[in-house]
Amino acid sequence: MAQARVVEVINAPVDRVWQHLGNFAGIRPGPGIDAVEYTGEGVGMTRNMRLSTGTVIEQLTHHDPAKKTFSYAIINEDSPLPFKNYSATVQLLANDDDSTTVEWTGTFEPEGIEEAKAIRFATGIYTSAIKNARAELKAD
Repeated sequence: MAQARVVEVINAPVDRVWQHLGNFAGIRPGPGIDAVEYTGEGVGMTRNMRLSTGTVIEQLTHHDPAKKTFSYAIINEDSPLPFKNYSATVQLLANDDDSTTVEWTGTFEPEGIEEAKAIRFATGIYTSAIKNARAELKAD
């Protein structure tokens, strides 16, 4: 199994960052995502993201607001992303200076590309999501 990990700081309080990143149903269409549909609520819910290359179906497998952590997995075998057996965990940690450390870790088997490229692909997704959270929160 390969592992991709991104650790970054967002200059906003952990509760504000959690409202954005901890909301599994918070992804909206935008660059790279043509449409998103959600089914269910809480652990077990799914989000279907339609991309130009196909559909990615992710399922929320763990969600703990008190500990500011959640996990999810890609559950469709025909996902266009270069991963098999993909799962990821996002953990938010409050810092003393009222900023938040975001730790985003994914594990998977690369599919159709070299492991190093698959890891770069995954870290790019995580970095982009954190960048979007900063923009949404108007935080550095």
